Amino acid sequence: METQSPKPRRRKWLLILLAVLLVLAVAVPLIVLAVSKAFTAQESVVRSDWQIDAGKEVASNEELQIEYAEADLGDEGMRALYLVPMDIDEEGFTFYDTEVQQRLAGALEELKTVTTWTADNPLAVVNPYGTGSNGLYLYFTTDMPTEVQYTVHVDDPDIPDFTATAADASGQRFGHTHEFQLIGLVPGEVNEVTLTIAGSWGNLRQTVHFTVEMPETESGYNTRLETTDGSSEEELSDGLFTMMRVNGYLGYGFMYDNAGVMRYEMVLEGFGLDRILSADNDIITCVSSTKIARINGLGQVEQVYNLDGYELHHDIGFGQDGELLALAEHADGETVEDVVLSIDLESGAVTELLDFTQVMDGYFALTRPVSATDPFFWQAGEWDWIHLNSLQYMAEDDSLIVSSRETSTIIKVKGIHTAPEVDWLAGDERFWADTPYADLCLTQEGDFVPQYGQHCVEFLQNGEEDGVYYLLLYNNNYWSLNSRDGLELEVADTVGTDLYGDGSETSQVYVYKIDENARTFALTQSFDVPYSSIVSNGTPYGEYGHWVVNSGVSMVFGEYDSAGNLIREYAYECTMQNYRTFKYDYQGFWFA
Repeated sequence: METQSPKPRRRKWLLILLAVLLVLAVAVPLIVLAVSKAFTAQESVVRSDWQIDAGKEVASNEELQIEYAEADLGDEGMRALYLVPMDIDEEGFTFYDTEVQQRLAGALEELKTVTTWTADNPLAVVNPYGTGSNGLYLYFTTDMPTEVQYTVHVDDPDIPDFTATAADASGQRFGHTHEFQLIGLVPGEVNEVTLTIAGSWGNLRQTVHFTVEMPETESGYNTRLETTDGSSEEELSDGLFTMMRVNGYLGYGFMYDNAGVMRYEMVLEGFGLDRILSADNDIITCVSSTKIARINGLGQVEQVYNLDGYELHHDIGFGQDGELLALAEHADGETVEDVVLSIDLESGAVTELLDFTQVMDGYFALTRPVSATDPFFWQAGEWDWIHLNSLQYMAEDDSLIVSSRETSTIIKVKGIHTAPEVDWLAGDERFWADTPYADLCLTQEGDFVPQYGQHCVEFLQNGEEDGVYYLLLYNNNYWSLNSRDGLELEVADTVGTDLYGDGSETSQVYVYKIDENARTFALTQSFDVPYSSIVSNGTPYGEYGHWVVNSGVSMVFGEYDSAGNLIREYAYECTMQNYRTFKYDYQGFWFA
């Protein structure tokens, strides 16, 4: 029988299929890369819409360029106002502008003089300075020196009452004049508020009740998180869990109580908080990728530090007296995440303190930009050779301890304000074996797996003698190298090498004993936490030595007792990860 050749139609479809597969082989990586680049680019996006959903205008101040509008807080809710800048729709407007903030402060001062405001009839303004969507400003006077305690109640058995004593803007505990921001109102709920006004002897002077039907969150984020109790029977510490840089919801900070109920939605210009520093009853934090702000308890932005030519990433902290340190990168630089800035808190002057391409030039010369074939392919083209993700200033010897994720190493640089040079490295010594820094590695003391991909390295406490101290860190327990050729490390089976893991991996909270005299480091405490290949933190909190731990890729944070046993875990939503979650008591800032 004569063999027939394939039909032309079949051959045509085979050719088409091969062509489609070829196109997909080229296009899919490009699409994935484009999506990934867009994902990382969101950190530098600046808010353009500051619109306030206020009611009708009731008055205006042309000199200050402020409109007064009614706030819709429910048919039976208290009467309150919104302050709306007349230029809010103009291009480039931001509430993180001290000129705008002074105008808003002037408007409040004008309102204070309209009448004699009392506890029964207070001056009430929602989100007076545009920085917290569900904050309620109250101003009134009392005949006797008193303090104000308040309770927020919601008619929902799953939402516990929230009780606090207000921190007055005057800084005094007892006074005739009361000016504060009421924190704790639940977005999207009818909040029943009780003000308890008492004298210095605890004698009750007055009780006031009113309702506030708060609008939904500006971000659309969940007002309640799913909670799971752990094995520890210890009580949770007082304070608010503060979620920072929630991907998919950048430009906001979220504060939750122990029940997982949102009590404050902080509105930023962009980026995320990274960390909140306390300064004389104010806070200092990141409000965009190029701005740091000092904010008081009323929500007023008192000072803005502009980082022209630089972009923030990962961490800020105090340095010398009057100095703020920030991890940054050149906005249009060849390399990323390798610069430390010094910011004068009084003048706002910004100085480049450390450029690690110079501090560690001997290692920098061995590196290259990330390629599309590296594990972190979404960073293709970026020269992310060291990836600094936390800083800790040590005043005793004017040194800085930084965490380098890309090298899985903790690095100490001494003499940072005079003649900076690397003092020591702590991590897997094999990483540095063929580099100029091999002799600077601390010797590992004890049998344990060192950290890989770590985050949030912080000073814990001093040791038994000078030169001995303890550091804490979140050990991501994830090995990945994206900027150097020729190094293949065999890591322990317990170390993750996949971004999302296979379910068997865990991360850990580590406590290291650093002995600079013996040039060693040792593991003194460790406990397992949900796996997170990147981001995350584990930080001690409260008088009972509890730990607050965020595992960003697993999308959970929790509070643990001093032994590392889970008290309660909170699950949240985000795009890929949430960077950090700390817990703060906000005493002196919002609460007395």
